[in-house]
Amino acid sequence: MEENGILQIVGIANPLTIGFDRFAMVGIRVRPGSAQEVCRRLRELPETSYVIMTAGTYDVMAEVICRDTNHFTDLMNRRLHHIDGVVSTDSFFVLEVHKLAYGWGVGEVDTSLLDAPQPPLSAGLDQRT
Repeated sequence: MEENGILQIVGIANPLTIGFDRFAMVGIRVRPGSAQEVCRRLRELPETSYVIMTAGTYDVMAEVICRDTNHFTDLMNRRLHHIDGVVSTDSFFVLEVHKLAYGWGVGEVDTSLLDAPQPPLSAGLDQRT
């Protein structure tokens, strides 16, 4: 099953038990049209473990894991807020972990959509030729 990509065996440490005590979800509002580029930049940060584009109050959500408050402050103020397109953020600190499981293990996620060229803005919604 491993050879066929059905089963993946991995070890996942609970970051809160190995010295990383700032575990947070960050809701990010971005400038219109910049969500994919913001996601590209966020996935390059070593502190992000999960980056998704969303619909709703936030355009992007990122799970971040930091050593302490100083590390989190540096991440937010010196790096994340300087990503072009980021307008504002809301942080949600994890106080207690009641379940930390990745049992559905999808392996490597195809991010080709993020890397694909974008149609010109003048193309509108109807892409038929």
